Amino acid sequence: MSDQSTLIYGLEDTPAPGPAALAALQHILASIVGIVTPSLVIGGVLGLGPLIPYLIAMSLFVSGVATFIQCYRLGPVGSGLLSVQGTSFAFLGPILAAGFAVKNDGGAPEDMLAMIFGLCLVGCLVEIILSQFITKLGRIITPTVTGIVITVIGLSLVKVGFTDFAGGATAGESLGAPLNLALGALVMAVILTCTFLGNPTLRISAIMIGILLGTVVAAIFGMVDFSRLGQGDWVAIPQPLKYGLDFDLLLFLPIAFVFLVTAIETSGDLTANSVISGQPVKGPVYLKRIKGGILADGINSGLAALFNTFPNTTFSQNNGVIQMTGVASRHVGLYIAGILVVLGFLPVIGQVFLLVPKPVLGGATLVLFGTIAVAGIRILATQEIDRRKVYIMAVSFGLGLGVTLVPEATQHLPAFFKQVVATPITLSGLSAIILSLAIPDTSGAEQPEPQDALQDSIEQGI
Repeated sequence: MSDQSTLIYGLEDTPAPGPAALAALQHILASIVGIVTPSLVIGGVLGLGPLIPYLIAMSLFVSGVATFIQCYRLGPVGSGLLSVQGTSFAFLGPILAAGFAVKNDGGAPEDMLAMIFGLCLVGCLVEIILSQFITKLGRIITPTVTGIVITVIGLSLVKVGFTDFAGGATAGESLGAPLNLALGALVMAVILTCTFLGNPTLRISAIMIGILLGTVVAAIFGMVDFSRLGQGDWVAIPQPLKYGLDFDLLLFLPIAFVFLVTAIETSGDLTANSVISGQPVKGPVYLKRIKGGILADGINSGLAALFNTFPNTTFSQNNGVIQMTGVASRHVGLYIAGILVVLGFLPVIGQVFLLVPKPVLGGATLVLFGTIAVAGIRILATQEIDRRKVYIMAVSFGLGLGVTLVPEATQHLPAFFKQVVATPITLSGLSAIILSLAIPDTSGAEQPEPQDALQDSIEQGI
């Protein structure tokens, strides 16, 4: 953790263009893979084909706009911290479920995207409204609930990552081929090596290095189709509602629940950012930042839906960049935003990412999805796990992972109820909340005030 005395540039300092641009490039390096990978995974799993480069371009464009809003604080919107926004991995599960529901009904790729963006546009209202009451929800949104949901999000995505690791859903008979597994393992080994060599720059860029090296090795074995490069448009013009909007209440509930959890994750990211930037983590200034940051999260996710990409959230890895560089100036956010917006006008960037073979992508995403689960476990591990919490966790994990492993178990339920309980994130989260309220806390500890409960929750999530 840092404070003002250890920073080269504080929050309100204005670095010269050279140092500012250099710091901005470090943030881009740390975040660009995370920004584009959800679009790459969703497009690949749902079979969106030629639409993927445009989706990737829009993810970069919206991340730039969202980062500007988060850093510069437009009225009450934004934290005013050097906080980079990017596409959230947490929504992959419910988004893929919604896409497959439309696809199974005979919908085209454009129909799938219309449904997904319609659900996300309405869902962002959950976080926008929640931002105004976040300090009063300590009885419901506890570290136990948050930890359970984040863990299940990560574990439920492992199947997606491991399928790519083995060759991808369309690999056919080559699924699990030794070369596929070797490539995925190579990428994982490179990521781990770069992470633990001790060099901060290598650690920040570990995932990108792993993907680059894996793609080079795959190209040697003839697994990279360079004919894709150069196809399609070279310049993309953002078109609001390019694919239209659709909505289905049954598909909406899981996405709404993830927006609830995302607000808590954002609180933790912004608290860590405040500490590293030498800013207060208690009092009115801090609470104003948290409210503004979560509000910006919701509004930026709404902009993402309007501009044909997926929900945005704050990126925790960029807190490490601030700590490494000693640059906490929010004015650097202007440079980051500008670079991301320019990249968003270039679909060729998306075409480059399409060259990455599935096993290489799977080796990287398997690590990313696993770390999401570990983040949830860390939150749970910071608490004293008494008998009450053991059973809350046991039932929630059992139900959430149960419907993941045996999805046909819900096939005879009424449609509405089936949609609620068939999604592991929603089922485990609702179970955790209901059991937390229903099982009395006999530990003898006093219930914390709502503000203190929020503070405890987000500090344990750092």
